[in-house]
Amino acid sequence: MACSYLYPTQLNTKSTGELEVSLTTQAGLRPIPNATVQISTADDPTHIIEELHTDEGGNTPVIDLPTPPVEYSSEPDGPQPYSEYNIYITAPGFRSVLVSGAEVYPSVMSLQNKAMEALPPGEEADTQRFVIPPNTLFGDYPPKIAEAEVKPMEESGEIVLSRVVIPEYIVVHDGPPTDNSATNYYVRYADYIKNVASSEIYATWPEATIYANILAIMSFTLNRVYTEWYRNKGYDFTITSSTAFDHKWISGRNIFENISVLVDSIFNNYLSRPGVKQPILTQYCDGKRVTCPNWMTQWGSKSLGDQGYSAIQILRHFYGNNMYINTAQEISGIPMSWPGYNLTIGSSGQKVLQLQRQLNRIARTYSNLPKIAEDGIYGEATAAAVRAFQRQFNLPVTGVTDFATWYRISAIYVGVTRIAELM
Repeated sequence: MACSYLYPTQLNTKSTGELEVSLTTQAGLRPIPNATVQISTADDPTHIIEELHTDEGGNTPVIDLPTPPVEYSSEPDGPQPYSEYNIYITAPGFRSVLVSGAEVYPSVMSLQNKAMEALPPGEEADTQRFVIPPNTLFGDYPPKIAEAEVKPMEESGEIVLSRVVIPEYIVVHDGPPTDNSATNYYVRYADYIKNVASSEIYATWPEATIYANILAIMSFTLNRVYTEWYRNKGYDFTITSSTAFDHKWISGRNIFENISVLVDSIFNNYLSRPGVKQPILTQYCDGKRVTCPNWMTQWGSKSLGDQGYSAIQILRHFYGNNMYINTAQEISGIPMSWPGYNLTIGSSGQKVLQLQRQLNRIARTYSNLPKIAEDGIYGEATAAAVRAFQRQFNLPVTGVTDFATWYRISAIYVGVTRIAELM
C-alpha cells in the first residue's frame, strides 16, 4: 500500500522508504494478530496517515512512506537524512505501545519489531512509550573516551573466559556506568548489534561500509564480553548505552532490513590481530565533528565504500594491515550448531531432521507457517517451509538453509519453547 502524503520534514521530495511492524508476545514470542497500528508524522502526531492491522503472523502490510532524498545521507553536513514517524500500537489484552521518532530512510525497509506486555483480564495500564533520539551522526552525543584496544591479560581477574563465545544475551546498562538509576536490559546479542548499527550509521550507505561498521561494533562488544570489563569493576552489566564509554543502544527503536540481514550473516565474527586472543576493542568516531587518529572514522568508511573498497580493506585502511576477521567457534543458547554448509533440496541426515523438528515446533506458534514431514530429507516441502519462515522473519527468501537462516530458526525455536523470556 503506497502512501501519497508529503510533509515539511520531507522537503516535498518524492523519495520513499518502506515500513513493516511485527508484533509478538513477551513470553513465548507468539505472534499477535489483529492488532491496530496507527502511523502519524512527528510534525502532526494527531493526524493518522495510515491505519494497519497485523495478520496471523503478527505482521502489518509493508507500506511506503515519504522520506528525504538519498543524497542527504551522502555528506556529513547534509540535512536530516531520514523521516520520523510515530507508531501507536493497540491489541486487546496487551499494554498499548507508542514509538515516537521511528526512522525511515529512502529505499530501505524499516522494521519496527515489538514484544508486547500481556495484561491480566480487566486490567489496564498506561501506554508504554519509547522516544527515539537522533542517529549519532546527526545528533549531539559525547565522543568516545579512548581506551587501549587490547586489555592487559596479566591483571588478576581481568580475563575470565578461555575462548571467544558468542553470548545469547548481553546486559545493557541504559546510561553511563555510574548512573545507578539507569535501567539494565537483557538483550539478545544479535538484536543488540542490529540496534547499535541502526543507531550509529546510515542504512543507505554502501554495503561494504555497513559491513565494516558492523564488524567493528561486534568486535568491540565481544571484547567487553570476553574481558568481563564492567563486571570486573563491580558492575552487574555487560555494556552501556553511553557513547562516551561504549555504543549507542536505544530501547524500542526500529532497525533496518539490510542491516539485520548482514548481522544475521556474520554475527559470529570479530576482529583479531596476530598473537592476540581477545577480540580487538575497535573504537571509532564520526570523523567530522570528532577526529580520532588510528581509529576508523565513519564518514571515512563511507567514502571508501563509495570508492569500491571491501569491508576488510576499509578496516585495514584505518586499523592497519594486521587486522583480520576471525570466527567464534561457540555460540551460546542454540540446540545444534550449523552443519558448516547450506542445506537445500537433496540434503539429508540428522541436521535436516533437526531443522524439520524446529520448523514444526515454530509452526505450532506461527500458524501461518506450514508443517512438514520429519523424515530427514530436504525435499520441496521442506524448502517451501524454509521460504515461509524466511518471509515471516525478513530474511532473503531462497528456500536454502544457510548460516543466517539456520541460526534465526534456532533463535526463534528457543524463544517459542521457553516458558518465559528473560526480558
